[in-house]
Amino acid sequence: MEKSTSKHPKGLPYLFFTEMWERFGYYLILGIFVLYMIDPKETGGLAFNDKNADDIFGTFIALTYLTPFLGGFLADRVLGYVKAIYIGGALMGLGYVGLGVFKEVSMFYVSMALIILGNGFFKPSISTLLGNLYEEEPYRINKDAGYNIFYMGINIGAFACNIIAAFMRNKFGWGEAFITAGVGMFIGLIIFSLGRKHIMKANVKKPVQEGDTKISDVLVKVFLPAIIAGIIGWIIPGNIFGSDSTDAFIFACLPVIYFYVMLWVKANAEDKKPIGALLAIFAVSLMFWAVFKQNGTALTRWANYYTDRSVPAALEKPLEAIYLVDAKDYQTKEVGVFDDQYQAQKDEAGKPIKEQGKDIYFRNVSPEKKAVLEANPTDKVYLYNTELFQSVNPFWVIVLTPVVVGFFMMLRRKGKEPTTPSKIVLGLFISALSCLVMVGAVYAGNNGAVKVSALWLVAAYGVITVGELCLSPMGLSLVSKLSPPRITALMMGGFFLSTSIGNKLSGVLASFWYDYENKANFFIVNFGLLLLATLLGLSILKRLNKIMKEKGVN
Repeated sequence: MEKSTSKHPKGLPYLFFTEMWERFGYYLILGIFVLYMIDPKETGGLAFNDKNADDIFGTFIALTYLTPFLGGFLADRVLGYVKAIYIGGALMGLGYVGLGVFKEVSMFYVSMALIILGNGFFKPSISTLLGNLYEEEPYRINKDAGYNIFYMGINIGAFACNIIAAFMRNKFGWGEAFITAGVGMFIGLIIFSLGRKHIMKANVKKPVQEGDTKISDVLVKVFLPAIIAGIIGWIIPGNIFGSDSTDAFIFACLPVIYFYVMLWVKANAEDKKPIGALLAIFAVSLMFWAVFKQNGTALTRWANYYTDRSVPAALEKPLEAIYLVDAKDYQTKEVGVFDDQYQAQKDEAGKPIKEQGKDIYFRNVSPEKKAVLEANPTDKVYLYNTELFQSVNPFWVIVLTPVVVGFFMMLRRKGKEPTTPSKIVLGLFISALSCLVMVGAVYAGNNGAVKVSALWLVAAYGVITVGELCLSPMGLSLVSKLSPPRITALMMGGFFLSTSIGNKLSGVLASFWYDYENKANFFIVNFGLLLLATLLGLSILKRLNKIMKEKGVN
């Protein structure tokens, strides 16, 4: 029996580091995923066109948030959480290694499938284990603090991984970077095994209660129709929503959405209001994820081509020593051909079309820098890797979490703390403002004619991170507060479903990047979507707050 003087259970640090390493691997591949897909075959990439890469990225992250719906059920009722973590972690690790080892496109998709399935088992199970550890006294009072510590581990992993990815990609190549993600996942499983004796007591499967949804019902009434609908969406002639994969995903979601709508329709009078409130929150939240998850697509493209990534002279040698830079020849050579919107031109075999000239990075450097380079040509110009910008959001999460939590605690002491739905609506509005920061970046660079400071991206990520901290944790909190107890797992699955749909839409939205000659309009559309979500949230806020009050929660 652990000492009652301990603030947290002994299993916490093991789960902390397990999740940190798992997220290290997951976010490592997200940071380089699109860059790898559009990179020419000559340099180890897949040579996909940019729109196809965006579509695949959106589908991938969408499915990683859809499979926890089923994985959580299987862990709850059949496997247990410990076994589910081992299965999920092993599948993800093999998927990461597969991306690095196999260069065939068919194996690329097989590796993606392993990661998607593995995440479905792993993601809900480790969070449930953590919650179960805090169910006994004297730890219960520190449950929120335990989750805050756990969330910090996620972001430490997400912050560090892109630095390691840049090192591995520059020194070795794409394959070695992906394999590093797999190594991280297996390190996480080793740490989990070391702490197993402190964790096993939390491996308590949920007992079946009267009124619980059966796994067979979920499989037959939800997933089987979803699979059939997805196949129909894939094989129908032409494209309704832009691509076969998007059609398949949207079609597959329809039976699942119908299932949740019918939960509300058939609910008794007591459950109808809270279920309806949650469905409304899910609807506005997916708009947030549709914009937020463009960090791996549109914002990565902005970092790659429109951001000044040059390393200050004082840092060139230290950075060169640890390979955190791309070396670019400024002198005239055979380079790839790009159109006005920085789409690499490739032949039918996927090989880049080349011409004599300078590297594409130098097309829109400032006149001052161009003059210096031409007057004093150097052998190399050192640049920060594009994927390093993927560490900015987790950096802001680590820095701003205490600020946001402290701000709401101050309001609580004054009796003015907003309700959970109010925080979500506030998060949507703040996130919308981040799009205006990027509109400013477009005008500062004269629509890409001149590269802009990296501080524009840093600022945009900072603003949307505040929105994320108001919305993402609050969404999970709202599910736990409002869900009828017998369907809490189902409603948590609904939250992940809204995240999944939002993730897919992020890829769809990013694929329209090249349809906007003025890039400011792209970000204005994103701003409009989040502003619309904010207005929808405000329109139902009074009703949501009333339901919260009736349930006796804030």
